Amino acid sequence: MPTETAVQTEVDVTVVRVDAVGSLLRPPELVTAFAAADEGALDTEGLRAVQDEAVRQVIAQQEAHGLPVLTDGEFRRRHFMESFAEIAGYAHGRTAPVGVAVVTEEKTGVDGGPPMARGRRVRTPVIERIQLLRNRPLEEFGFAQGLTRRVVKASLITPARIVEAYDADGSREVYPSVDDFLADVVRIQREMIEQLIDAGCRYIHIDAPDYAAYLDERSLEAMREQGHDPAARLQRALAADNAVIEGFDGATFGLHVCRGNFRGRWAREGAYDAIAESLYNGLGHQRLLLEYDSDRAGGFESLRFVPAGKIAVLGLISTKSPQVETVDELQRRIEEAARFLPLEQLAISPQCGFASVLDGNPLDQETQWRKLDVMMETASRVWG
Repeated sequence: MPTETAVQTEVDVTVVRVDAVGSLLRPPELVTAFAAADEGALDTEGLRAVQDEAVRQVIAQQEAHGLPVLTDGEFRRRHFMESFAEIAGYAHGRTAPVGVAVVTEEKTGVDGGPPMARGRRVRTPVIERIQLLRNRPLEEFGFAQGLTRRVVKASLITPARIVEAYDADGSREVYPSVDDFLADVVRIQREMIEQLIDAGCRYIHIDAPDYAAYLDERSLEAMREQGHDPAARLQRALAADNAVIEGFDGATFGLHVCRGNFRGRWAREGAYDAIAESLYNGLGHQRLLLEYDSDRAGGFESLRFVPAGKIAVLGLISTKSPQVETVDELQRRIEEAARFLPLEQLAISPQCGFASVLDGNPLDQETQWRKLDVMMETASRVWG
């Protein structure tokens, strides 16, 4: 994919008070182009041209709204997990499986919000050692960064979620154990990150939806029923996430603890307290993006475990609801959080992406940008 010429960014992300998670609502013409490509009515170059123009527009829009950290909206993806899509070695084709077959359940959460999403894992066996075919985040970053002097964030998926998408029993001839497979996942992700940093990327974001499983009683019960030890799995996930970023200088790493974000639906609930000390102190990432948009996340008490030198990014802006937050309510919530962690270690962001899958969450473009404007105004009032 051709890219623009990368330019030097002008924002120090280690201290920025406003953050982004990743996806933005895709414009209708882009959704139409994906559908045409799927039907064979639009070729690869045609789809790429539509994507390029959509990315140019969304970078300009983010700049116009004053956002200091930008993304390409994930406009080249159908699903947020496609950062690890083009990997050789899997059966049924030469690319990695991404996503799950989602079954929705009409059950409201503790906050009376949208229904939860229940997922059925689609696992694929590995028939040879996995290898990187194409570094899609590198291509996404290169094009987007060439359009702006602000920081463009690159996003990858956590190794734990990649492990969940492969068939361990059906892959024994290639990978005798999960740890063997995980080691190659880490190797490939380090290769991707090294290429990103060499290209000038200074902020790399890891989407980590699996940590919320350790807060959710239904998920913990399911682990135990399958014969897994949740404590051991948590330590394996922490070790893998740290191994992915170990030794890389010159880039800031953020990790987003996601509770599920499928067309406005959620997957898991529970306060961070159960794993906060292990998570906040155990991870090497400098920025922790935590969802706090509803009562499902509990209170801010667990922030007391965030060590000096790390930023807790409070995901206070809901991407699931069209109701626009107010500056006053957001400021009150930040002040409440500051009882447990100093303001200089806090920042604000949307709770998740606005469109983790192609068709996005149930709100419109105008509402999305209004929410981001309120976020910017809140940060200005709180931090100056």
